[in-house]
Amino acid sequence: MQAVCSGFIYGLATADQFMRSGQYRHALVVGAEIYSRILDWNDRATCVLFGDGAGAAVLRSSASPGILSSHLHADGAHAGMLSVPGTVCGGQVSGRPLLQMDGGGVFKFAVKVLDAIVEETLAANHLQKSDIDWLIPHQANIRIIQASARKLGMSMEKVVVTVDRHANTSAASIPLALDEAVRDGRIRAGQHVLLEAVGGGFTWGSVLVKW
Repeated sequence: MQAVCSGFIYGLATADQFMRSGQYRHALVVGAEIYSRILDWNDRATCVLFGDGAGAAVLRSSASPGILSSHLHADGAHAGMLSVPGTVCGGQVSGRPLLQMDGGGVFKFAVKVLDAIVEETLAANHLQKSDIDWLIPHQANIRIIQASARKLGMSMEKVVVTVDRHANTSAASIPLALDEAVRDGRIRAGQHVLLEAVGGGFTWGSVLVKW
């Protein structure tokens, strides 16, 4: 599935629906990106922000709550703010196959839609902001992450941040951050964990998990 930075969220939501249908009992969801192939290394506004990475999660059917809800959105009207306008096909380059971004426009759009997705997720599950124990956002940049935390009234101590070490690994950023927080014991049984992302295209979404 190609949903760029929202890819892992889209993958989790899709796997969850297949499993709820009863057709499947297990699913492997992988988020992976190789941004180094599409960066203009002379453009310091983009090349220092992105990284390569991969992460995965295994889902299994259970009587426990697990994924409580997922919420997906897309709007192609804003595609020009963050895109790769060229292509490579059969070894032939067409256009400019490198990432281009309007940083200011992306920031404003991301903060707006992530605010809305938080409200949508809480309302769907009849929860208050204080019920969220951990926020694991797509690791776009620290300002967007801080804005999401403020929307939840949440201390940054309850936000899993890896962007300072991994950069923005797009669809890989949430599973990488999730893996770190599970391994070091921050996330514990019974906690509510909110995953959220926004990516070029534009796509955005959330998954709320009861651990």
